[in-house]
Amino acid sequence: MKHVEPYGGFEQGPIRPPSEADSLLIRITRNCLWNRCTFCPVYKSTAFSLRPVDHVLRDIDSVRYYVEKIDQARGVSGALSRRDVQSLVDQGSGDRRAFHAAYGFVAGGMNSIFLQDGNSLIIKPQNLIRILLHLKASFPMATRITSYARSHTVARISDENLQRMAAAGLNRIHIGLESGSDTVLTMVKKGADKKTQIKAGQKIKKAGMELSEYYIPGLGGRALSLEHAEETADALNQINPDFIRLRTLALPGSAPLTQQYENGRFDKMGEVDSARELLCFLENLDGISSWVKSDHVLNLFSEVDGKLPADKEKMLSPIREFLKLEPSEQVLFCIGRRTHRLSGISDLRDPVKREYVEQICTELGATVENMDRIIDALMQRFI
Repeated sequence: MKHVEPYGGFEQGPIRPPSEADSLLIRITRNCLWNRCTFCPVYKSTAFSLRPVDHVLRDIDSVRYYVEKIDQARGVSGALSRRDVQSLVDQGSGDRRAFHAAYGFVAGGMNSIFLQDGNSLIIKPQNLIRILLHLKASFPMATRITSYARSHTVARISDENLQRMAAAGLNRIHIGLESGSDTVLTMVKKGADKKTQIKAGQKIKKAGMELSEYYIPGLGGRALSLEHAEETADALNQINPDFIRLRTLALPGSAPLTQQYENGRFDKMGEVDSARELLCFLENLDGISSWVKSDHVLNLFSEVDGKLPADKEKMLSPIREFLKLEPSEQVLFCIGRRTHRLSGISDLRDPVKREYVEQICTELGATVENMDRIIDALMQRFI
């Protein structure tokens, strides 16, 4: 007799892109089917599973109910008391998680919906389209429905099915390209080669969806840094995604790559070498019209944010300025950025901010020689 999974209430997965902070999170799959990338700490102790489509639809219905009730209950004041909240939860399914998802969605403007977990396109196209159509009917005010996807999965979906997904409302895909170097991709067990990454990106664009591709500066380590930068830029030049998002390498304790680093089998670069790699990467982007976004706390240069090709020199300028600084000034900038006391390279010229960062460096005992070790410890707070 076939096991029927009971509905356990509204679900949300553990992650979403920073750009989806205000999105309604709808969980379609649990965890990651591939789950072998050495740089990723997420899902490593969990099993992959598909959620029954009917369960996903029930989640959507619960959120829709609460969205409607929240809108009614807020009235003129726009506020809800604790009594209001409890009353709404009791009147509905009693699922407080669904209520809070609905409340966050309303507070965020109800513009976007993000499908979880790591690769929603792994489910059957007809099932995904059924979910998408229900989302569009339930939340017609939402202008964006988006999801993570693996290149290996996208490359195997027919163009016709991708176009059907787009027509049903799926209009942005986030893909972790990470690197365009086959050597790096193999080393970190990404499960896709450069050719597949390019094919998948081009298929998403052909289907009429927006595409965000992610690049991890430093992922190749010291030995493969130049190849990593040049090959990734070459892959992205062939894809021309709407967004190129930077995610500087960090080493969380539960990632397999962290153990390789601690065992001496991965030569992690420090701040200065990572900046050189990022400069090389950006210099090699050519012939595309992508937005480059440094929208993550792990990135050193918040100023690297703009539209190609017009803003290319503007994005290169702070990195070049940083690399020309004396080593002691580079320490000040890096510590200042990693402690959120400086927002950009120009802040070094602000005497008040500079003095504050100098005090922090003194307290930490930061020097040119130990800066990267100190920053590695600081960065653990943000992983």
